[in-house]
Amino acid sequence: MINLKGVNLYLVGMMGAGKTTTGRLLAAQLGYRFVDTDDLICRLTGQGVVDIFAQFGEAHFRQLETQVLSELAPYTQLVVATGGGIVLDPMNWSYLHHGLVVWLDLPLELLWLRLQCDRSRPLLQSPQPKQVLEDLLDQRRPLYRQADVHLILRDHQTPEQIAQTALQEIGKALKPERPDPQS
Repeated sequence: MINLKGVNLYLVGMMGAGKTTTGRLLAAQLGYRFVDTDDLICRLTGQGVVDIFAQFGEAHFRQLETQVLSELAPYTQLVVATGGGIVLDPMNWSYLHHGLVVWLDLPLELLWLRLQCDRSRPLLQSPQPKQVLEDLLDQRRPLYRQADVHLILRDHQTPEQIAQTALQEIGKALKPERPDPQS
């Protein structure tokens, strides 16, 4: 088992990549608490994500994301599943870099398979949702690449396998401790 010394894990990636499912498993395995920023925003506002987008717009939702992330950053021992667009605001990276950032990277075709019938995604409420999804992925991919760990996911992997692979890759990304020269 890896020792993160309380450092938070932040999961980034597109909607439908499995950040919430993987995050819950990672939190359980690490003995951490799990937080989903979208769920937290919904609890704080008393509204669903679709309703927030419809009533106030995407810019307002992104402000709420930044606020929630800024309030989570000082805590330790958290696994945080973020919204897919959280990487768009450079300010958010200042909070994300307080922890270890893991990009769950699922190919477009698999994202589409997962999302094509999902009506809870406000950005996909479009006459051409697959094209919107592709455009969002193209826009965000360079930002996701700033993550500390990049996991390329495949369709045959179970959530448990993804969590296990994540732990292995996180272990590789951690800098090994230097032995104390005094000992």
